[in-house]
Order: sequence, then C-alpha cells, then structure tokens
Amino acid sequence: MIIDSHCHLTYEPMSLDIGDTINRAQKEGVKYMLTISTEDKSFNKILEIVKKYDSVYGTYGVHPHEAKNHKNLKISDILSRVNSSKKIIGIGETGLDFYYNHSEKKDQLQCFEKHIKVAQETDLPLVIHTRSADRETLEILKKNKKEKDFKILIHCFTGSKEFAFKLLDIDSYISASGIITFKKSIDLANTFMQIPDEKILVETDAPYLAPVPFRGKSNEPCYIIHTVKFLSDLKKLTFEEFSNITTNNFYKLFGKLE
Repeated sequence: MIIDSHCHLTYEPMSLDIGDTINRAQKEGVKYMLTISTEDKSFNKILEIVKKYDSVYGTYGVHPHEAKNHKNLKISDILSRVNSSKKIIGIGETGLDFYYNHSEKKDQLQCFEKHIKVAQETDLPLVIHTRSADRETLEILKKNKKEKDFKILIHCFTGSKEFAFKLLDIDSYISASGIITFKKSIDLANTFMQIPDEKILVETDAPYLAPVPFRGKSNEPCYIIHTVKFLSDLKKLTFEEFSNITTNNFYKLFGKLE
C-alpha cells in the first residue's frame, strides 16, 4: 500500500475527472492521497473532494507564491479552516520561495509564521515548501521549535545533504518526488540513500514533476509507483517493504487514516 503525501487534485487535468484519477491510483496500490491547499479561494473545492472520496484527505494552507494575496489572513482564519473537517489533517503548503519571489520576502515570512502558530496549536503537521531559502527556513523553524514543538514535513525535497541533515536534526520528515528519478538527480539520490528510512515519505506533487518514464507529461497519483520503485532499489529493499515503510511514516506523522 502506498500513500501519495502531496498532490493537487483541484488542478487540471486531474480536476476534470477526479473519480478516474483516483481509480487509476487505487489500481496501482495507492490507497490514500493527500490533496494540498495553496490558496484560500480553492479550499472549498478541497472540502468537497475529501467529503466525496473516502481515499482522499486534505490540508489547508497558503503557498509562498500566494502570500501577497493573503496579507490579511489571520491565525484564527487558518485555525477555522483547519477545524472545518476531520479530514483536513495538515497545514500547508506554506514556506519560503526566494527563487521565484512571486511574493515579497516579508509577506512570505509573515504568512509562514502564521501557519507555524497554527501547527503548534493544533499538533497537525506543517507541510513546507522551501526553495532557495535554506538558511531562512531553518532559522524560522528552529526559532519556533524552541518556543513550542510542532511536526514538520519538507515536501518535494531537492536540497543538499547538508540541508537534509540539518532538517533531520530538528526531527523533520522529508518527502521524495518524481525528481529523484531524473537522470541528473544523482546528488539527490545519494542524499536520500543516507536519509534514514523512518524519515522518508513519497509524493507526486501532481500534476507536476512526473517521474521517469513519464517525465514531461502531466503527473497523477498512479505514477508514484515509479518513484517508490526507484527508492526501493536505491535502499536495496523490495517494493513492498519500502511502500510499507513510507506508509507507516505517514501514519506516524499524520495519524492513522480511517
């Protein structure tokens, strides 16, 4: 059994026929999918999806690209959205992206802090996007961890081994996407080879980042088997062994799903 810990079922083309997307995933052994929030206006659609499909759970959060459009978002607003359904089991994706800088740095930092406060209050995992912001991401996480502990999942990790182990030092979980299957991702593969098995999750980030042999095409949860196969080979484990490990890791972080 596999859990896709990060996909976007509200995005096209998957949103055009979610039922078929889920059926294809389940035929490949993907029992659960976590559909991720990136902005407030699409959250009602996530609520509709998780209500309709037993195999889908969701999060609430604002992507760093969207921080500029959510300056007035309050901690109480995030808390209210998170508490709107028992199937909303995480906060995010949130974080920092200084590569594209679609939102001002100060707006990203303020938005990130708000999400962290809710994670501390609710004990729900914080799903983090970080790009070209290693130092700032670590600083803000370590600072807030000292105040009150909270759970961390770094989604779609593509950073250095040094960054990965600094994240592990603050008890983070780290998720691998289809990027790890790319021919030029040798350093990333070597990093994941050294990350403890009990700290790894898997994801598609669908409709983005389709793994080999579907690179360049629209991604979907059923393609996660190629990422799992790559990682199981890397770790010298069977496909089933590694699937079970990442599923158990998901349960440790997000809780057992019903």
